[in-house]
Amino acid sequence: MTAGKPDMSGTFFYKFPVTRQVFYRSKYCYALVNLKPIVPGHVLVVPFRQVPRLKELSVKESIDLMATVQLIHCFIEKVYKADSLNLSMQDGIGAGQSVPHVHFHIIPRYLKDGYGDHIYDMLEQNEANLNGFFRKVCQERVVAADLERRPRSMEVMEKEAIWLHEELQKFLKDYHPVEEPPK
Repeated sequence: MTAGKPDMSGTFFYKFPVTRQVFYRSKYCYALVNLKPIVPGHVLVVPFRQVPRLKELSVKESIDLMATVQLIHCFIEKVYKADSLNLSMQDGIGAGQSVPHVHFHIIPRYLKDGYGDHIYDMLEQNEANLNGFFRKVCQERVVAADLERRPRSMEVMEKEAIWLHEELQKFLKDYHPVEEPPK
């Protein structure tokens, strides 16, 4: 990745162009800010190849996706000073997936945020509002909490993506993932 913000022209999350919302890219996936975050710092990690189910990714794509999830997990926890994080992926309509493109949600959590497991209900509602067809499939899941969250402007999302990209460059200078499991 270059020192500047990654060139993501022509990048889509399902059918949605996300060129300006991306703050990180690897060989097979990217990280982007969320249109309707549940909490500040709620981001997504998405493979470039559009497949609806995790099992459809190649081994190389899967390894890169998980390594990117781990990197962005560590980064978001640090930059948002979170106590912990939720990682979430709905793999199939029966699991609450409403956007047929594999993706992980990374959601900063705090000991006193008061959400508990209700955050999963909020997450399902967020996804259910992205796409007309899938919204109909998941319509019974729509709750007031999601209706209260408004989509952010492109300018706000781009500003956050630029800030996250700059902070990530600083973070990467000291990031040392565990290469081998302990013996």
